[in-house]
Amino acid sequence: MSHIKQLQDIRDRARRKITDGAVTQDYGLDREQAISVLNEALATELVCVLRYRFHYFMATGIHSQAAKNEFLEHANEEQDHANQIAERIKQLGGKPEMDPAGLTGRSHSEFKEGNSLSDMLKEDLVAERIAIESYREMVRFFGDKDPTTRRMLEEILAKEEEHADDLTDLLYSQSENSEPRRLYAADEVPGPSKARQAVSTPTPQKDSARKEKH
Repeated sequence: MSHIKQLQDIRDRARRKITDGAVTQDYGLDREQAISVLNEALATELVCVLRYRFHYFMATGIHSQAAKNEFLEHANEEQDHANQIAERIKQLGGKPEMDPAGLTGRSHSEFKEGNSLSDMLKEDLVAERIAIESYREMVRFFGDKDPTTRRMLEEILAKEEEHADDLTDLLYSQSENSEPRRLYAADEVPGPSKARQAVSTPTPQKDSARKEKH
């Protein structure tokens, strides 16, 4: 088939399938399955918005302001994610499922209130870790067959990882433990390095020289 003939076929299909919007014949996935996956992501984001906003209003205490600011910022960013996902669902010819009655059933994360500021931070961190794992699976699902959706999900994934890091820092700051935060696990740092041992441990020759001076 010549290039001219192929181009004409593309034009003809575009006119016949004009109501399909952005979805063309060469879309590589089952469209209904793709929309279903995205509606789960949408529900997850909307539940996160509600949980973060609840925590924003309920956080109290002398050290709560930093957490409140973070909760509100995360709520707004999760709403932006929901907007992006809903728009993509529409582009694929689907309907964004926003009925509150079904949100928690489709959401990967849960709506957990928490009984203290520390509990709120922990619940949000758990939810972010669930979202991170879920989005990684979705990125693999869409892969090269729908690069537009994959890129959108990769950007959302990067933001969720940032959220998790923020919450980890806040959770540590709420801890009563005053010791510095460890950068490595205990089994990763068994003892002083050889260089430090060489500096801190006197050699036999230096030790004997000190004794002779005294």
